Amino acid sequence: MAAFLRAVHNRNFHERILRRERVFRERCNPLAEFTDEELYSRYRFDRNGVLFITDLIREEIESPTERSCAIPPEIKVLIALQFYACGTFQRTVGDTIRISQPSVSRIINLVSSSLSRRLGDFIKWPAAADIPDIQRGFFTIAGFPGIVGIIDGTHIRITAPNAHEEQFVNRKNYHSINVQVVVDNKCNFTQLNAKRPGSTHDSRVLRESSIANVFERGQGENEEVYLLGNTGYPSKPWLLTPFLQPGNRPEARYNGAHRTTRSLVERTIGQWKRRFHCLHGEIRLSPERTCRVIAACAVLHNIAKQQGFPDIDEDDPMDDPPHPQPDQPAQLHDNGDLVRNHVVHTYFQ
Repeated sequence: MAAFLRAVHNRNFHERILRRERVFRERCNPLAEFTDEELYSRYRFDRNGVLFITDLIREEIESPTERSCAIPPEIKVLIALQFYACGTFQRTVGDTIRISQPSVSRIINLVSSSLSRRLGDFIKWPAAADIPDIQRGFFTIAGFPGIVGIIDGTHIRITAPNAHEEQFVNRKNYHSINVQVVVDNKCNFTQLNAKRPGSTHDSRVLRESSIANVFERGQGENEEVYLLGNTGYPSKPWLLTPFLQPGNRPEARYNGAHRTTRSLVERTIGQWKRRFHCLHGEIRLSPERTCRVIAACAVLHNIAKQQGFPDIDEDDPMDDPPHPQPDQPAQLHDNGDLVRNHVVHTYFQ
């Protein structure tokens, strides 16, 4: 009798399980509920922009399941965009669209990985035919000749990682990723390196980057094709840095034009961090996932520029004070100083 009762109980229990309807949290769809202005305020892109981004990575982020509860690619993109734009906790992002925090975490990593793989499509060195226009654009700023890009480093704060923690402590004594960027005259990124821990010196990031290899192999040889950089970088035939102590008026004029022109890269970094506020706060992800977020935000910055979205206008500046970098010593066997002197005598006498 006891065995019979247990069998009846088990059968009834399984029948109740089979009859039970699965209940999913009703999700909101911001694309259907918000105006373009509201979407831009929350996600930094309007409806067409969100759909453009979604179509870029749709095949990679679409759920393979055919269940009705699958999260649509558009919603996944919006979840990631809200995290990039607000820098809020993932739980808060999930509450907005009514998705659990673990799902939000997976979605942010999925979208970031997919966008970072598009880096070569949207962040690329200018074609030879475009270089003269870029140089003319830079020249109109302060009369500095031959500039094809401005290089700088910026630190993205991260939470202390579990492994190799000391490598990520920068000169301001917080954990970070040291990000190298090169920008053109229209505040687009033309090169990005977001893989180095915060303790790495800017000059080493440059030395080990693809852009240094391009110039060292001879791009711009015997031509006026230069990068502009601060004193944290070595003087090179293709990298013009300021004089530490100008010795005459032409050198002072050179430094003034250098400072005015180089401010464009600081403006670009400020625009980038205002648009994607997660870059200005502390990113509470592993270094590997953080690097994907940084690359994704750089891709999105260029997309926003190309599609004509306005810069985010906020009262509080997003530009971090520059990180102190030891000035590079004079290089006795490098003709970088000779090229710099040529520029001074030709354009700033």
